[in-house]
Amino acid sequence: MIIAAVIFFLSLLGIAGLFFVKHREEKRQRVIAQDLRLRADERALEFKTWLENSRGELKKLPPELLRLSRIAIHEAALGAAASARFLERQAHRLADMVSHKHHFERREPRSEFLKQMTEHKEGNGLDTTSENGHNS
Repeated sequence: MIIAAVIFFLSLLGIAGLFFVKHREEKRQRVIAQDLRLRADERALEFKTWLENSRGELKKLPPELLRLSRIAIHEAALGAAASARFLERQAHRLADMVSHKHHFERREPRSEFLKQMTEHKEGNGLDTTSENGHNS
């Protein structure tokens, strides 16, 4: 999910950058990197033609091959999820091993106030207050 969000925001920044470049070009009446643009346009048109041809070739494939590729992609996704779960468990094991609080033992508090609060808490709710709500 994080990867998708990063890709989305990078794409959004790219689009905003293109609008900024277009605005500056119109403002200054000058085209930036005209040769590069022409080559990029040519490549984009070649890619579009390739995609259109691929769509036609894809329709010629037998349905069994498409079904097998769907199953292979599904299994790959399940394998990736299992690997992620395994790595998560290993990361938790490592964090527990490195943590200095792995074998936590409660010690007596150093603060006098905390000692008093612990003693009061161990009284298990015994009411030690007078009628006006203050300790006597």
